[in-house]
Formats: sequence, C-alpha cells, structure tokens
Amino acid sequence: MASQEVLQAFVQAATQGSFSAAARKLGRSQSTISAAVASLEIDLDLVLFDRSSRKPTLTPAGHVMLQRAEAILAAGSRLEMTARQLAQGVEPKLTVAISDTYQSDRFEATLSAFEQRYPDLELECLIAECDDLIALVQRGRAHLAFVEMRDHYPPDLETATVDERTEIALFVGRGHPLAALESIDPQVLEQHRELRLATIVNPYGSRAKGRVWSAPSYLMLLEMAQRGFGWAPLPRWLVGRFGNGTLTELNVRGWPKPVFVDALWSRQFPPGPAGSWMLSQMLE
Repeated sequence: MASQEVLQAFVQAATQGSFSAAARKLGRSQSTISAAVASLEIDLDLVLFDRSSRKPTLTPAGHVMLQRAEAILAAGSRLEMTARQLAQGVEPKLTVAISDTYQSDRFEATLSAFEQRYPDLELECLIAECDDLIALVQRGRAHLAFVEMRDHYPPDLETATVDERTEIALFVGRGHPLAALESIDPQVLEQHRELRLATIVNPYGSRAKGRVWSAPSYLMLLEMAQRGFGWAPLPRWLVGRFGNGTLTELNVRGWPKPVFVDALWSRQFPPGPAGSWMLSQMLE
C-alpha cells in the first residue's frame, strides 16, 4: 500500500499542475516528487499522468485515483487528529442534557463549531426537565446540562448562568372553554384541569390544587393541551415551533414568566476537554 508521503506527492502534483509546483508546496525536490509518482504508478500498474506535453496532465485513470487518494489522506488526517485528542484526554463521547425551556441560537451555533472542532467525537443530546436533568448529571449519565434556573442545587454540582432567557406562558387548545375568555383569574384556572410537569425522579415535588394530569416533558404536555385535556404552562418557543396554531395563550396575571438558564456539571464526573470547550462557548 502506498505511503502517505507518496499519495501526498501524487495529489499535490495533480492539484498544483506540475511536479515542480508540488515540490515547492511540499518542500521537496522535483526529482523526489517525480520518483514518488513513478513509484505509485508501478505499484498500481497504472499510468496516472500523460507526460507527452510540457505539463503533465492526469489520465482518466489518474482522475479516478486522485479522488481515492484524497479520500485516503483525509481519513488518515482524521485518524491522526482523533488519536491526538484521545491522547490529550479528550472524551470519546460527550452527553449533553437540555431542558425544553431552552431554545438557543447560541447552542445551535456552538454545535456547528463543535462539529468542525471534534468531527469524530460522538455527541449525545438528551431531553429532560428539572430534577431529571440534575439526576442525569449527578449519576454521570450526562456531562453537561442546561436547565431552568433554580435557587439551590445539590452541593456536588457546579453551576454557571447562561446569558440567555426564554419565556413560559399558559396555553389551552382552541376548543377549550378557557380559550374564549379575555382575562382569567387564578381561581378560574383551578376549576379546570392543570397539565403540569412532573419529573420521573421526583413526581411529587409539589402539591397541586384541583384536577391534575402530569407528564415528564413539555412536548407531551403540549400534545395533551392540543387535545383539550386542560391548560398547561409551556415554553413559548415550543408552542411556536410545534403548536401548529392549535393553542391559545391565556391572559393570566403574572404570566408569561421569564426563564433563565443555568449550565450544570458534576464535580465527581467533570467534563473533559471537549465538554469544557462547549461549556466555555456557551458561557461567552
């Protein structure tokens, strides 16, 4: 099999348009480049360049082999980069848990930059809420989490506030009786079923008044509200993207409410270099 140096000589000779230009690009002598290409032709039993004119041009076989050689060099480059990252302690997989309250242009931009910086690192994104998010980080199941801000966190977690916010408002399906009211008192809400968030690890975190249905995700609550089962506090961005015009926002005193977002990570299971890089991008 041809060495990386030989393939590099061939690719540069083809793309630069001459052996001399390839030699200057690679810092080699022209005779070295010519010998490398000739050696490759012998190994492959193919003529890669038509040398009948002043400047060598690729033969049809040369065009095909140029694509294969470029692919091999690119794969070799990725292999070396991945090996260097692993040797430096870069985690082979990064898991990020996100609340549906958090819709962020910054996160999407960070993902694009992350893909360029760590193209071969496995990235896993989980959706969870509140106590479920905290439990994922505490168990080491997630390296980073972005969660609705709260006053207190367990002592084994580190936190930092992300400089972004979203809003949560109250919504019902368009056919629900509350949808026809211009303004609603909290006492009126209590006469109708509440669709509320209840995490898996702490389903009884707070007691509710009146009739209640619960689910561990805002998207499930949205679907319940669409079917007219009750009213629900939902992130406005989620309704805008997935509500399809089927929900009505309720005019209730104190709503909508701003939601600030914290980044969380564990002292016991801290993120590695890739996770730390992502965190720094999100906190800029």
